[in-house]
Amino acid sequence: MEHVKTPTGAAEAEAPSERDWRETLFLPKTDFPMKAGLPKREPEFLARWEKLDLYKRLRKEAKGRPPFTLHDGPPYANGHIHIGTGMNKILKDAVVRSQQMMGRDANYVPGWDCHGLPIEWKIEEQYRKKGKNKDEVPIVDFRRECREFADHWIEVQREEFKRLGVEGDWEKPYLTMSYEAESVIAHELMKFAMAGALYQGSKPVMWSVVERTALAEAEIEYYEHESPTIFVKFPLQENAASKGLADAKIVIWTTTPWTIPGNRAIAYSPDISYGLYEITEAPEGNWAAVGEKLIVADSLAESLKNAARVEAWERVRDVNPAGFVCRHPFHESGYDFEVRLYPADFVTEEAGTGFVHVAPGHGADDYNLFVANRKSFAEAGIPEVPHTVREDGYYFEDVPLFGGDEPKRVITDKGKFGDANDAVITALIEAGMLAARGKLRHQYPHSWRSKAPVIFRNTPQWFIPMDQKIKVKGRRKQSTLREMALEAIDETRFVPAAGQRRLRSMIEHRPDWVISRQRAWGVPLTIFVHRETGEYIPRGDFDGSTELVKRITDAFKQEGADAWFADGMRERFLDGLVKNPAEWEPVTDILDVWFDSGSTHVFTLEKRRDLQWPASLYLEGSDQHRGWFQSSLLESCGTRGRAPYETVLTHGFVMAEDGRKMSKSLGNVVAPQDVIKQNGAEILRIWALSADYAEDVRVGQEIIKSSVDAYRKLRNTLRFMLGNLAHYEDDLRVAPEEMPELERYILHRLAELDELVRTAYDAFDFKRVFHALYNFATIDLSAFYFDIRKDTLYCEPYYSVKRRAALTVLDELFSCLTAWLAPILCFTMEEVWLSRFPSKDGSVHLRLFPEVPADWRDEALAERWSKIRKVRRVVTGALEIERREKRIGASLEAAPVIYISDDALYEAAKGMDWAEIAITSDATLKHGEGPADAYRFEEVEGVAVVPELAQGRKCARSWKISPDVGSDPEFPNLTPRDAEAVRQYDARFGA
Repeated sequence: MEHVKTPTGAAEAEAPSERDWRETLFLPKTDFPMKAGLPKREPEFLARWEKLDLYKRLRKEAKGRPPFTLHDGPPYANGHIHIGTGMNKILKDAVVRSQQMMGRDANYVPGWDCHGLPIEWKIEEQYRKKGKNKDEVPIVDFRRECREFADHWIEVQREEFKRLGVEGDWEKPYLTMSYEAESVIAHELMKFAMAGALYQGSKPVMWSVVERTALAEAEIEYYEHESPTIFVKFPLQENAASKGLADAKIVIWTTTPWTIPGNRAIAYSPDISYGLYEITEAPEGNWAAVGEKLIVADSLAESLKNAARVEAWERVRDVNPAGFVCRHPFHESGYDFEVRLYPADFVTEEAGTGFVHVAPGHGADDYNLFVANRKSFAEAGIPEVPHTVREDGYYFEDVPLFGGDEPKRVITDKGKFGDANDAVITALIEAGMLAARGKLRHQYPHSWRSKAPVIFRNTPQWFIPMDQKIKVKGRRKQSTLREMALEAIDETRFVPAAGQRRLRSMIEHRPDWVISRQRAWGVPLTIFVHRETGEYIPRGDFDGSTELVKRITDAFKQEGADAWFADGMRERFLDGLVKNPAEWEPVTDILDVWFDSGSTHVFTLEKRRDLQWPASLYLEGSDQHRGWFQSSLLESCGTRGRAPYETVLTHGFVMAEDGRKMSKSLGNVVAPQDVIKQNGAEILRIWALSADYAEDVRVGQEIIKSSVDAYRKLRNTLRFMLGNLAHYEDDLRVAPEEMPELERYILHRLAELDELVRTAYDAFDFKRVFHALYNFATIDLSAFYFDIRKDTLYCEPYYSVKRRAALTVLDELFSCLTAWLAPILCFTMEEVWLSRFPSKDGSVHLRLFPEVPADWRDEALAERWSKIRKVRRVVTGALEIERREKRIGASLEAAPVIYISDDALYEAAKGMDWAEIAITSDATLKHGEGPADAYRFEEVEGVAVVPELAQGRKCARSWKISPDVGSDPEFPNLTPRDAEAVRQYDARFGA
């Protein structure tokens, strides 16, 4: 039995009478421990659920219900889960559990991303430690090691996710490296090929020298970096447009000196005012010398003057750069082509000189300018985009000045800038073409894996076009991928709504999708290219395409993507389909891993009968607007004409307690494994589900402590219910219309909460659910209703309507709270439920949210009790002072006089048993202001309280002080109420 100091809170008991009256009280009885011991107990529940096969039981129970499918965004199988991954999985679990308990078939199939650089990079790290050369290892052997590595971490992460309490089909997850998945991914790629929505082009892409591969925008992070800045002089050639300016030079500014060898043009803006400036004063030996004439934007002339240490110059005239042609700064050293000027809208007056140096092989704007003016570039002696930098960061041998036998290097294998920048700057000085130099701290792109800086580099890659009209089965008209994606975004619900604007902006401005990677581990681009014509198969107008696609997908189903790298694969796939298979080269590039994950909706949602397509929900971090949300959208629109999801939910990042990013160097990393070991996964669940995930979420020791405290308070509330429900019997139930007002008010609150909980869970607003239930449990129940009803529950006669009504309400509270909290506190609600209803095969998670009668709502009653609670705050405040001053020991020693001058409050308060509400032995209510020295509470106007001592004797059973004690001659030490309670107790249970 739980130890209870007193029936209603008195500090000390009287000396024992002739009978121990405690035996006649209905004190709480429960084995539910006050201390949770979560680190020990939670694994026991996990084992129980596994024994029950809870996942299959849930599926069986939900059969025939409306489906709800959350499609799992696949984490990489390359290490232990971190706190952000843990939060993500907890959010998903709460979604699935709540939807299931609201009457839907909410299945959850976890998945893993198994291909790509994160895993390949780990194997290469192991090679480097052993002194092995990846290039000397057969590709199939290397891929096998990657697969084994992924297999290991899938098992590790699976157990870590399950330890969080996440329920799902852990025995049959989806894996992007399964043979079935690899077959589907290849098939999805070939759909684009068949539709003609695939092309090979040579254009600049983000390139990681360290990782030797192209990167997508989603794989880029920006960090602060200090770059060298240079102002470079381009001598004008005199022509009709530049007549009289033969000795002038246009000045450009750049933060990437190493791109000057790739320069092929200069861009300007027709909206900018330019001028010719002649230097009249400058230090001796200055790079910008006296007599030089420089052309620069007027608005930026002063910054160039200061940077170039020009002491004085004269603006000679206006200049219109249209039609100008320059010579390259290294014109005398092999760069003997025309550098023409072109108008461009990307030229601004924010920084630099108003002129932008154009290197088509090293920038997206630069490349697009080249494409738009290809004929003009060809006339200038530039027929193609130049290749200047190799995959290893060195200049190609044929690059004048900087190539050769000992080429300069832009980026090293360790991710550091090499000697290229300094070499270019030195050459510019020697050529007399440097006007000034400096340094700039700015945000520079880095690989999110190696953390090394990347470069824009012209490389041959495979692309899916964004603006080419394609035919998609099921759509009447042909549309571009961009058009279909934007249309799909408009038809998708976003939580929070800002996610829609973000994704739309990204799709509006994104370039063609670079889908090829120069790696080994992943699904290959299953394309053959003709050696001479450059055409590829499969494609729509090739008769053998259907058979070719079938051969490849069938082989992948049986052997996985390794079949592409097996000996004789070309003949295996092409024999009988083309005249000479030897004329066709297989593409050896690996698919962008985002295409893999973007295809998961196909081999998961479409292939599994227990799921549905499109998904009800995709839920990931906000960085996935540029990652999984986007790649899934593009893949699905390009093959099915719509998004693979109906709703997209995004959460923020997890930050340290002080708002800084977590890092090992700062020592502020919070590992979920450590929190679980010390406090239990339930505490992590409270933290994750009580936070505003729409923003970045903070975590640290103090925040964890607050979650522990919240858990303790909730557990105590539930323990109180369990203890008192030990006395509940079904035949004691009372109909709501027969209940006292207080019970009907609590039922009203349950009806309010039922609507709030269902609405909030449907909106995935877990913080609203948690805080509403937490406040209800700790404020409405523990600090109010339970406080008032302890005397009723412990001391009232067995058949008292008031006691029976309180027990009935406790039963309803238990039913609702254990269900509503189960998606959040999955372990504890199971423990609470089984403590009351022991069962070998039962579980709280097999329940639905209880149906709360709508007629429990009573707004008028709620308004009245809102006023009563206001008055009660003043009374309890007055009694607290009396206790603090030791004028009373417990509230039962008091008999306050309550003065209410506010008419509305008085109308609500009159007729109520204020001794019961205030937990005192007596109380008097009066209409009026009250004496000047009465206690008042600023926040409640119109109420004053005079605390007086209760008169009479103390009841030996309930400890109430009353003049009526002893009025029943059979029980001289009890009040009449307690005397009747003892009679009923003896009659029911025996004296």
